[in-house]
Amino acid sequence: MTATLSQLTWTEAKVNPRYRFVIAALILAAHLSIGLNFFSVTPLLPLVIDDYEVNRASAGLLIALPTVVKALIGLPGSLVINRLGLNRSFTLSWFMLGMLAFSPLATEFHTMILLRLLYGLGAGLMMTASASLIMQWFPTNEVPIVNTLLLVVVSLGVAASISLAVPLSNSMSWEAVLGVFGAIGLLGAIAWTLLGKTGSSTQEASALFALRDVWNVFRDRTIFLLVVGDALVFIHYAAVTSWLPSFLHEFRGVSLEQAGYITSLLPAIGVVAVLIGGFLSIRIKARRPFFIIPGIIVGLGGFGSFLLADLNAIYLSVIMIGVGTWIYQPILLTLPMQLPWMTPRKIAVVWGASLTIAGLGMFLSPIVVGASRDLFQTFVPGFTIWAILAWALVITGLYLPNHSRS
Repeated sequence: MTATLSQLTWTEAKVNPRYRFVIAALILAAHLSIGLNFFSVTPLLPLVIDDYEVNRASAGLLIALPTVVKALIGLPGSLVINRLGLNRSFTLSWFMLGMLAFSPLATEFHTMILLRLLYGLGAGLMMTASASLIMQWFPTNEVPIVNTLLLVVVSLGVAASISLAVPLSNSMSWEAVLGVFGAIGLLGAIAWTLLGKTGSSTQEASALFALRDVWNVFRDRTIFLLVVGDALVFIHYAAVTSWLPSFLHEFRGVSLEQAGYITSLLPAIGVVAVLIGGFLSIRIKARRPFFIIPGIIVGLGGFGSFLLADLNAIYLSVIMIGVGTWIYQPILLTLPMQLPWMTPRKIAVVWGASLTIAGLGMFLSPIVVGASRDLFQTFVPGFTIWAILAWALVITGLYLPNHSRS
């Protein structure tokens, strides 16, 4: 996110500006790989549980552990990049993403867990390194476009993997399906090795670890409300995306294929919602409605997704969750940068901490939902907890200081 505040910092980007399109393609491909493999296992969880003979809480670790690893690398990731260099960090990240190509060889549950952990580490490092690379190659006026496209391709990747996983598993093993999605990362690693170009990193890694800076930033009411409200919405999003296919299959009599398709609407609708949100943010000056209205939408959709039995109502509820979760993201990304006291160093603290807080919650929520199913023979208690907490976005909007677009 600091990239939006910087000018070009590397001579190569000025001398050969057209090469930035190659770099953009590589960055977008990396985030497509992240999206493809993030929730790819969720529609296949019933098959995973049967083949590995594990309970639902354990199976939830396949989603939860990569999430927490990605979160934990958020703050120290810049230090790793500073030590290794940006080029080697990208190469390492690509190859860790590509390790999922070896999923067909994971005959033991613990091996699959290891592959998913490597994916989470690679994804977290890749997302952290991308900001520096964008700073080097793209002028300030192009950075928002690149960042928006990153959100879009991640969502498209998630939607594609969730909707295609079960149909592909009808013609190959579920392990092979995960291997196909993981192979994108392996191909990307080769492409980056041949085509990737970077300069020296411009970030000061130590700045991210200044506890005094973190405290000073989070004393601001705007930052606190934005980070907490957004984190709770995405924690709920992770819970629904992880277990809704299994819930629909077990308790609503929906086939796994259709359940995967319904859940894939979440990121698919998210792509459209992000674009609409970006357009509306230009046309509408007030900022509070961008959090209050989506908060109500995602809150109602969250309860409807598991309390309503009618299939059409479930479709509508899922669409509401997708819209409510994603439409405010363009405002969320830009509002902290518009604060008069904000600096590149402080915005790094904001987004590093935001990734960690949301990521840790997204690690916990699938486990809670899976455990509630094992303990109470129903998903309802687990879904209910996170659906209630998602309403925090409404509180964010109500108590947000009055910010208007200049």
